[in-house]
Amino acid sequence: MNPPVQDKPRPTGRGKLVLVLLVFVAPFAAAALLTITGWQPTAKGNGLPIEPQRSFADVRIDLAKGGSYVWRDPSEPRLTLIALPGPGCAARCVDTLLKMRNARITLNRNSDRLRLLYLGEPPTDKAADAFIGDYVVGRDVDGKLESFRPTEPDSVSAVFVESNTTALAQYPAGFDPSGLRKDLQKVIK
Repeated sequence: MNPPVQDKPRPTGRGKLVLVLLVFVAPFAAAALLTITGWQPTAKGNGLPIEPQRSFADVRIDLAKGGSYVWRDPSEPRLTLIALPGPGCAARCVDTLLKMRNARITLNRNSDRLRLLYLGEPPTDKAADAFIGDYVVGRDVDGKLESFRPTEPDSVSAVFVESNTTALAQYPAGFDPSGLRKDLQKVIK
């Protein structure tokens, strides 16, 4: 005769409940631990942050074709990329302006969510004739944006402005236009 077979003890529901709780609580505990130790993820952009943040709502721009620039587009939220040329915008400046315009084009169907604003005398370089029409040309009436304008000849800087008129980032003279393109693609989706 065979000895009686004992049933194996079945796991209780309590063990399963503890495992399920650990699955949900573990990410929060890990995040709290990382925060307490001072580690924070960063999304580093290529532009320099404008600190303290400021609004451009009170910056008056007179347009070359007449009228004033409207920062808040009533039809839909649109961002603005301001190009500020240094003295004597020539070949290097024109090349950067072209790359800024091309960065807008790479946004494809979202390219109409970004407006290009050029503040200053348009370049006289023949190469600029092909693309300067993609920019709205104007001038800063009160000189409130002069602190962002480069002083070195044949250069250009840029300022990226949110649709609510908050300045997000600045790109000083000599910036990498491909870095600007990457930033635009992160923000405009």
